[in-house]
Amino acid sequence: MRKFITLIAFAGIAITADSQDFDQVVKSYPDEDYVILRNKTDYKIRMENGVPEITSTDLEEWMYLTENGAVRLKSGWIFHSGFHELKEYDAYTVTSSGKKVRATDFKTTSNKSSGIFYDDSKVTNFNYPNLSKGAMTHLEYNAIHHNAYLLSPHYFSSGIPTLLNELKITFPKSVKLRYVVKGIDKDKVIFKEESKRNETVWTFTAKDLKPNSRYPDAPENAWWATHVVFFIEQVKQPDGNWTNFLSAPADLYTLYTSYVKNINKSPSSELQRITDSLVAGKRNEKEKAVAVYSWVQQNIKYVAFEDGMEGFVPREANLVCSRRFGDCKDMASIIYSMLRHAGLKSYYTWIGTRALPYTYEETPTPIVDNHMICAVLINNEYIFLDGTDITGVFGKPAEAIQGKQALVGIDDKNFKIIPVPVLKSEENQLVDSTIIRFTQTGISGHISMRMKGYYATNLYGNLNYVQEKEKEKFIRERLNRGSNKFVISGFAINSSKALPNESDIAADFEIPGYGKSIGDEKYINLNLVKHYEHEEIDYPKRKIPIEFNFASQRKHVMVLEIPEGYKVDYLPESKSFKNDVWGFTMTYEQKENKVILTKEFSNPHIMITPEQFKDYNTVLEHLFPLYKESVSLVKK
Repeated sequence: MRKFITLIAFAGIAITADSQDFDQVVKSYPDEDYVILRNKTDYKIRMENGVPEITSTDLEEWMYLTENGAVRLKSGWIFHSGFHELKEYDAYTVTSSGKKVRATDFKTTSNKSSGIFYDDSKVTNFNYPNLSKGAMTHLEYNAIHHNAYLLSPHYFSSGIPTLLNELKITFPKSVKLRYVVKGIDKDKVIFKEESKRNETVWTFTAKDLKPNSRYPDAPENAWWATHVVFFIEQVKQPDGNWTNFLSAPADLYTLYTSYVKNINKSPSSELQRITDSLVAGKRNEKEKAVAVYSWVQQNIKYVAFEDGMEGFVPREANLVCSRRFGDCKDMASIIYSMLRHAGLKSYYTWIGTRALPYTYEETPTPIVDNHMICAVLINNEYIFLDGTDITGVFGKPAEAIQGKQALVGIDDKNFKIIPVPVLKSEENQLVDSTIIRFTQTGISGHISMRMKGYYATNLYGNLNYVQEKEKEKFIRERLNRGSNKFVISGFAINSSKALPNESDIAADFEIPGYGKSIGDEKYINLNLVKHYEHEEIDYPKRKIPIEFNFASQRKHVMVLEIPEGYKVDYLPESKSFKNDVWGFTMTYEQKENKVILTKEFSNPHIMITPEQFKDYNTVLEHLFPLYKESVSLVKK
């Protein structure tokens, strides 16, 4: 049943639009359709029989600066779940004339998410009536947070200008909290601490926050959006003793072990039979582990679950085995159990993907993790096995967990925090070789593209979702070069489950109208693909990091067959440039009746930060002028 708030007291909050205030806001944000006037969250923590109990009150007010804004954004929303239970709420519009009109069409539905360690999240949507230029919207709601381990970060910045954002946390002297401020504008967050008789009040305030720019190559919001992570370190028990809550990684591990201590006590006959058949005849531990991992990849379908504690507790390996599907935790569970049955040292492993910037030392809370995998110890080396990665190659980390910390559970009390390696650039190579010849209408030729590492596994993964009739279009888009007249006349793909980290694509092609013939001379620009063109970083304006899928090496070879009766009249100069961020080499040479252009690019990073942007752009400044160079041929 819908419950309305009758009164929530927020000192200083006006609920009527003032024309003078409106004019000032429009003057400050002339290009915006709407702004957030105030966003306030007030947490209250109290102790009940040694257990923290937490409630919160949220208030959000928007102002609509244009008619377009009023048309574009009429809906409001509240996110909640079984862990963060919505209790009371109220929403209304304050029209430009000061009339208060209550919101309508409240509806609560499941909130589907691509995340992995999520609970049964829901969203309550509603509509604000009577919106127009100068109107305001007002939303406030109360929530109960049933699990004190799962407090959410408070975000200050968003894609909308915010005049005031405030987080207040009131907690008793019997609770010790810790906080971390993260994001590119964390210096704008002002912290204030007040000590009262029996409680402490923390207030975090940020004013006049500009909207965050959106970049398709940026990492997830948590890497750069300004936010506060706060959590309980210790609590005081009724007997006067302090106990750890989430003070260190060991406390987090204690929580995690409670999720797995009661599962996988005994493998089923089916799981034993499958495992025994997989490892039969295998010569060593590695071959056994490869067989088990491959079977799970190919036979257990990934299906996410987001229902209460099912977002945290793995299911029995026996159940996963019998029904042939599960989420990341379930796949970790079955890999763990099968490897254990095979006599190998396997371990439950918690990890955060690259979407999260947190470490166990800085924020020892469940926020650091959104994924679960399995680790196996072979020849004193921990190998990480992600069952959800159907293209994963044994011994190579999944692309999404490179460089992250893995919390490997050794036993009930002991664990290890192990950094997942980042594949070096030379392990992810793309070699694109193109043979070009002049025709009466342009050029034709043959392309051979060889890939290894993540280049190859990504191709294999993409092909799994491409229907046979769409493959030619897929390959054409991947190989496209020269001009929009590019066409392929045949292609072949070599990419398989047996060796997904090595793939080849070959195709014949034509580009009508490419190259020029003037009298006895022919001209051709061998840069059929101008790599990184229009990819300059908007420096120094951009403050958000750039994320790459993986470190890489790319080599592009263009071989021009010199037509009979012609010779080279002009060959561009070979050049290279490299700095601490990345670099390139461009080499022209003539070998017998061929002109060969070789371009090599090397990027050792999976992320670069703003202090590296200038050097990144410097490489492009040396590269782009070279794309204007053409080879000229003349009749002998």
